[in-house]
Amino acid sequence: MDNTTVYPIGTLGQPWGDAEHLAWRNQTTIKRQYQDEVVPKILALAAQFDVSQYGALSYDTARYPLYCIKSRNWDAAKPTVLITGGVHGYETSGVHGALKFMATRAAEYQDAFNIIAAPCVSPWGYETINRWNPNALDPNRSFYENSPAEESASLIQLVATLGEVLVHFDLHETTDTDESEFRPALCARDGKEYEPDVIPDGFYTVADTLNPQNEFQAAIIQSVEQVTHIAPPDDNGNIIGAPVEQHGVIYYPMVELGLCGGVTQCVYGTTTEVYPDSPSVTDEECNDAQVAAIVGGLDFVLRQPR
Repeated sequence: MDNTTVYPIGTLGQPWGDAEHLAWRNQTTIKRQYQDEVVPKILALAAQFDVSQYGALSYDTARYPLYCIKSRNWDAAKPTVLITGGVHGYETSGVHGALKFMATRAAEYQDAFNIIAAPCVSPWGYETINRWNPNALDPNRSFYENSPAEESASLIQLVATLGEVLVHFDLHETTDTDESEFRPALCARDGKEYEPDVIPDGFYTVADTLNPQNEFQAAIIQSVEQVTHIAPPDDNGNIIGAPVEQHGVIYYPMVELGLCGGVTQCVYGTTTEVYPDSPSVTDEECNDAQVAAIVGGLDFVLRQPR
């Protein structure tokens, strides 16, 4: 690939300045409606759960309220489960998979756990089908103190109210556009050379390097295998450049990279990665894979001695 033509904004080898950031933002467009596709599903759950607003994005506070969905009769004696979706707004099943779990399966687990879901952390990204926020910041590299990404900062503030979190599911997708758009844009923004990689064909999870919980990850993989296929390693034994540690599982240092998966000090944590561009899966099967991941993980945790 000719890296001089990878991305149309910026100059090869030079990080973006204000003009390039503005040019990037100006080429974004609204492609779908958060208020039509997501908010009604959230509010409909108020019949079963406590639904509340934990913030709003300053880009348009009326258009982009941030909601969470919580178990009723929250009990400090129960362990807490956090589900996050749409940290990357363009990863559709992260949003709708979280909502489907809450609508169809969460009630089964409320006797054992407090459950809280933030199903669409980045609604501007959802609408524009973008990995970044309007300031060309990646919310999923911005989970740290004094975060410059308000999507991340708002979720950090919410998590601070929860006390200890035992389990965290952060629901994501890896899409073909990661290579055709988002990684080239990242390299252009940072003035780096773009080196193409391979998009994995199938589902996988990302565990925390410092606390991988391999049996927990395996239980998730086994559950998801009932819904969709698991990504094999590439010719180098990697998935997205990271060594495959066990079937369908790679490790990332969550806190070091500012990932949402490091926003709690949970015992059991996973970042799910659905592959929606496979010709063998439907959008609903992608949502079902996210639900299966949560169910498999929670069933595993319930089997552990306490």
